[in-house]
Amino acid sequence: MSADEKEPFLARWSRLKREAPAEKNDAAPAPPAAVPPIEKLTPGSDFAAFMNPKVKDELRRLALKKLFSDPHFNVPDPFEPYSRDWTVGEPISEELLATLNQARSVLFTEQEKQPAAEPVEKAEGEAKPDEPGRQDT
Repeated sequence: MSADEKEPFLARWSRLKREAPAEKNDAAPAPPAAVPPIEKLTPGSDFAAFMNPKVKDELRRLALKKLFSDPHFNVPDPFEPYSRDWTVGEPISEELLATLNQARSVLFTEQEKQPAAEPVEKAEGEAKPDEPGRQDT
């Protein structure tokens, strides 16, 4: 084909599309990755072969399960704050819970929201404990 004769775009695209599968079939399929037997794996083994996309997911999971069963990966880090079980602590006592404003507004019913005893009014000159004192001088 000379430079003067330009092949139409769609005709060229169609021709190249038909030729492309023939070229792909010529290439030999890649053999599956050779992986060591799961039973012989140790924490020092090379697990990179199991990360190949051609390895079945079940086999990959078994290899990772074998790797992470080692105590090096299996024991939580004592210095990691989120690795501890925080559900074993002592619960908040009812007396302390009654003093928390958030608990009064969210957890308690209307009857429980009423304080047991009315607070004693402070003298006019005294500052309340939750308010800053006057700074006038």
